[in-house]
Amino acid sequence: MTTDLKKTPLYQTYIDQGAKVIDFSGWALPVQFSSIKEEHNAVRSKVGIFDVSHMGEIIVSGEEADQFIQYALTNDSSTLTDSKAQYTMLCNDKGGVIDDLVVYKLEESVYFLVVNAGNTDIDFEWLQNIQGFNVNIENKSSDYGQLAIQGPEARDLVQKLVNIDVTEMKMFEFQQNVSLFGKEVILSQSGYTGEDGFEVYCKSGDTKEIWDGFIKEGVEPCGLGARDTLRLEAALPLHGQDLSEQITPYEAGVGFAVKPLIEADFIGKSVLKEQKENGATRKSIGIEMIDKGIPRTDYEILDIDGHEIGYVTSGTQSPSTGKSIAMGLINKESFELDKEILIQVRKRQVKAKIVKKSSFKS
Repeated sequence: MTTDLKKTPLYQTYIDQGAKVIDFSGWALPVQFSSIKEEHNAVRSKVGIFDVSHMGEIIVSGEEADQFIQYALTNDSSTLTDSKAQYTMLCNDKGGVIDDLVVYKLEESVYFLVVNAGNTDIDFEWLQNIQGFNVNIENKSSDYGQLAIQGPEARDLVQKLVNIDVTEMKMFEFQQNVSLFGKEVILSQSGYTGEDGFEVYCKSGDTKEIWDGFIKEGVEPCGLGARDTLRLEAALPLHGQDLSEQITPYEAGVGFAVKPLIEADFIGKSVLKEQKENGATRKSIGIEMIDKGIPRTDYEILDIDGHEIGYVTSGTQSPSTGKSIAMGLINKESFELDKEILIQVRKRQVKAKIVKKSSFKS
């Protein structure tokens, strides 16, 4: 392991627990503690915990913060409250996704943006370069730790440990100043696994004590490997693969994170409005292999006659079903549910079919 990688407050904990640590977007992070399959199944059946402290946190504040956030991001931030967060996108002028993120309104004119680790510096610079607004933009990533507690038993467990009622918390609802293991945290009903669960934002120095508290409760520590298989079974996009500056939200199948066609201007509006009204030329699809083979990122997708129609954006073998599944981006005119297609797996053309992404877990 090279010494120049960034480390979360739990780096030594990974080492002490015998985790396999890899370079992920410049961070030293655990790919697994026990095995990907064990960790995956723990989250699907019970509860697991992930260290996601590598994620970036950017705070936007100031008298024109409301207008700035509405202009900079694709979703309608006017619906936010100090207890309701939102999944949204940072897009370029062509509608391509610079990053997908979650935005929290902490108080009037103060917004907390949680961005992907590898994009933190890019996002921060992009936001700073937006002109015409009286705002203060701060990269506070080093101040925060972030943990995700995920699985069907997560809610009951968290309820036992906090000083608020979480039984009715819905997706993207959050509470500030929550007491957890004696530490003050932001508790958000969110995650990246397709399961019930919560994300905890804490002071960086409190991360280990909170992690250790959950481990003592019998929660399974989980790494990046299970995080990826879980999110893919739930058909949740990964930036850099299913989303990028060359892929728009509508092409990626996450157009719900784009504002309705309102008067407010926002970056990328002209392209995204046109795609909303007339449809995008490419479409994100679910793929299930018929023949043996695992579809990997950037493998070509061909029609049954061997003509290229797109490419795989993410693929894996599902630990839940044993099936090989993927998401891909194809020409819109080539889409037809249950249609047989071919995946170029190295030198072989392997049969697959187009499926609903919602079928991945069953």
